[in-house]
Amino acid sequence: FSTLVQGARGLPADLLTMLGLEIPHPPLPLTLLFPQLALRNALRYFPPDVQELLAPEFAQELRLYGHIYMYRFCPAMKMRAYPIEQYPCRTRAAAAIMHMIMNNLDPAVAQFPQELVTYGGNGQVFSNWAQFWLMMSYLSQMTEEQTLVMYSGHPLGLFPSSPQAPRLVITNGMVIPNYSSRTEYEKLFAMGVTMYGQMTAGSYCYIGPQGIVHGTVLTVLNAGRRYLGVKDLAGKVFVTSGLGGMSGAQAKAAVIVGCIGVIAEVDKAALMKRHEQGWLMEVTDSLDHCIARLREARKRKEVLSLGYHGNVVDLWERLVHELDTTGELLVDLGSDQTSCHNPFNGGYYPVQTSQVGRADHELLASCSLRRQVSAINRLAKENFFFWDYGNAFLLEAQRAGADVEKKGANRTEFRYPSYVQHIMGDIFSLGFGPFRWVCTSGDPQDLAVTDELATSVLEEAVLQYADNIRWIREAAKHQLVVGSQARILYSDQKGRVAIAVAFNRAIARGKIKAPVVLSRDHHDVSGTDSPFRETSNIYDGSAFCADMAVQNFVGDAFRGATWVALHNGGGVGWGEVINGGFGLVLDGTQEAEQKAKMMLSWDVSNGVARRCWSGNQKAYETICQTMQDNKGLVVTLPHAVAEERVLQQALRP
Repeated sequence: FSTLVQGARGLPADLLTMLGLEIPHPPLPLTLLFPQLALRNALRYFPPDVQELLAPEFAQELRLYGHIYMYRFCPAMKMRAYPIEQYPCRTRAAAAIMHMIMNNLDPAVAQFPQELVTYGGNGQVFSNWAQFWLMMSYLSQMTEEQTLVMYSGHPLGLFPSSPQAPRLVITNGMVIPNYSSRTEYEKLFAMGVTMYGQMTAGSYCYIGPQGIVHGTVLTVLNAGRRYLGVKDLAGKVFVTSGLGGMSGAQAKAAVIVGCIGVIAEVDKAALMKRHEQGWLMEVTDSLDHCIARLREARKRKEVLSLGYHGNVVDLWERLVHELDTTGELLVDLGSDQTSCHNPFNGGYYPVQTSQVGRADHELLASCSLRRQVSAINRLAKENFFFWDYGNAFLLEAQRAGADVEKKGANRTEFRYPSYVQHIMGDIFSLGFGPFRWVCTSGDPQDLAVTDELATSVLEEAVLQYADNIRWIREAAKHQLVVGSQARILYSDQKGRVAIAVAFNRAIARGKIKAPVVLSRDHHDVSGTDSPFRETSNIYDGSAFCADMAVQNFVGDAFRGATWVALHNGGGVGWGEVINGGFGLVLDGTQEAEQKAKMMLSWDVSNGVARRCWSGNQKAYETICQTMQDNKGLVVTLPHAVAEERVLQQALRP
């Protein structure tokens, strides 16, 4: 590290300060405690001969940004997913992991790359740049008889293991439950001892906004069918907010489904990034022009993605004004994808101010949430439908005192449904979820081959919905790749296994030139326990239990995953969810095929079995069919209470 310090050519803190208006940063935490401990923790990565040089820089970062990111060590190289052959390694699994890490930090992919934030405002790959260099060093020397252990961004070290064990085990934010609060998180993060890995940021499996485009396409299509009773969304208006790392997918999804998408975004840099990538067709900072353009597109039934540079509360209130003064309802469907899991620290900008970090930020944000909900409630009295997109919007609105209560409901239900509860229906109970893969060659031709193989497998086995087959056929046309050569589609257990086997055999034959990494979003059948999102339709009282996600992490590890990750937080916020993911490297060997069959089967069946036990009939039918197909699978099945009077009589005083 001494040599690295002297030769570092990254961005020092003073340069970042000078360029502060040009380089977006995550927001400053509202409190800063234990500065000496934070500085001591950062300096322990370095020998004493350079600590005096580094200490003032690190202290300045702590004062400016509330955390020590070690900007001096930002790599001078261009950060992107280089072909796997270009990484120094002793095992291809390590090179595949490096490929995935570099993609998560690619400026075209990452939200705040200089702070190692991939998406969601604070979803990090590592906590500081020393950890990045240490990680890459360990990966370059790791063998098939070692496992690298990661503690919330910190590489604990290489430990002896076996070739059958995972090469990498990651945990992020594993805080003792009674201390898993936002306040405690800010303290621990400032001290550099924990971090928020979101979902696929801290597990190195993010594939850019494509990862959520597919889910958003399915959500908006199904919302049109369920709420509007239409299959064709031409001329229908979808209003939402957010054009960041995840929410940026909304603009592309609107175009794919053929509707008019109007997306508000307060951060001009994020808005222009999506416009320059071609994901956002038009931009405006005028509400008058926004409404006029919306009317025009609606009349002509144009396909349009329009970015409004401004606060979404202003947009919602203007739509109410148009309704009340002209009688014209200009919006059909609505949602929100601000980083509302982090509402008082930059995830939600109050309509009253563009500043973050003010002492009255929490008060202003709460007032803004109430105003936003009030406008949505007014529109919902007409033929307009709103849903929560799993970003904790309704949960935070409730905490702010907004009128989102659903009378007689349990505490995971609100006035408006979660997209998991209603729009996507029982998709997880059927075993379907967001499966993905990355071609580590970096060659678009390899991705085209995998698209063909996946389409062929799904059509022959009739394993997928028509929407998903259409998605994979048209994926290349929509230019969804940002960063690594990756693809996502919703698939069930049989589909995932069949696709994995087809890919692995194509690698063995040389049809695909390099290994393929299989993964999925943590937002999946078994990967996440989240009572306000993934498990919001679990009604037996266990929605707040996290056995499924933890068991999934452990089960994937000993069934063949190349790496596994378990996180606190993700999507709906710190302390609100436990989630996990995996990476599985296919290299064309028979061992890789066996691992894929074993691990992918468990990775789906675990969640279906849990949902079956909670009383979900579709999960019951799905797991029963899976048991018929695999005699080694034996699942405890529930017996329904045949008559309610049995309960009533037993509980009668």
